[in-house]
Amino acid sequence: MAAPKQEKNPIVFFTLDFETGGLKCQTSAITQIAIHATRLDTFERIGTFVRYVTPYQRKEIAGVGAPKRKTLKSKYEQDEAPMMDYEAKALEYSAITMQMLEEQGQDLIQVAQDALKFFQDHTPKGGKNAKPFIVGQNIEFDKGFLMQMMEYAGLVKDLSKVLRGHEDFYGHWQPDVLDTLIIGQMALSHLPEVNSYKLEIMCENLGIELDDAHDADADVTATTNVLAVATRRMRNTEEGGGSDIALSKTEKTRKHFKI
Repeated sequence: MAAPKQEKNPIVFFTLDFETGGLKCQTSAITQIAIHATRLDTFERIGTFVRYVTPYQRKEIAGVGAPKRKTLKSKYEQDEAPMMDYEAKALEYSAITMQMLEEQGQDLIQVAQDALKFFQDHTPKGGKNAKPFIVGQNIEFDKGFLMQMMEYAGLVKDLSKVLRGHEDFYGHWQPDVLDTLIIGQMALSHLPEVNSYKLEIMCENLGIELDDAHDADADVTATTNVLAVATRRMRNTEEGGGSDIALSKTEKTRKHFKI
């Protein structure tokens, strides 16, 4: 008798989005992070991680930013690290206030540790090619803030053991990412009326509902659904393939709304 066929472990991807206090990952603060863990075969969401981050100070990382000029100081002088950037325009864009961060936020190091555990807990056992990968809209922006967070917490090496990635030209580990902005361009660039590939515009053209845009959790849901629609098309759903793919829905949990 043949041995029963074992079910293979699913491939999982993590959709990632940050809200931030500016555009530069070297100096701008993280204000909110959202991560969804999703099975690639069925697009079933298997985990959600959302946190606000309390205001925090800048930390010097070797090789990041301009070199610090050495100055002679007396033994009574002490350096106090400057705060990360919280630009008014960036906060207005995400409808996040400093008061919200103080009241609802958690320490960045704790958020990084919890995020790493979320990655670990939602990673099935498998070979190197089955490791999870990161998905996001304009994901290179978010990847910079992911690396900032993990560098500040000293967890980059631990993260590299969980996620699919590679070593860049400078010998630094980088996570492998899939950008839905490019996926959207592949799916929609033939339409003459589409001249922008912002998340909300892609959702409108792909028939995807987007509630509470620029909230990290809502944006992650919409980003995952952009990939789901594109994957449905690749799997020829009109002929039955890929019909088990379901779109996600995020409940409105944010208590602040931009009027």
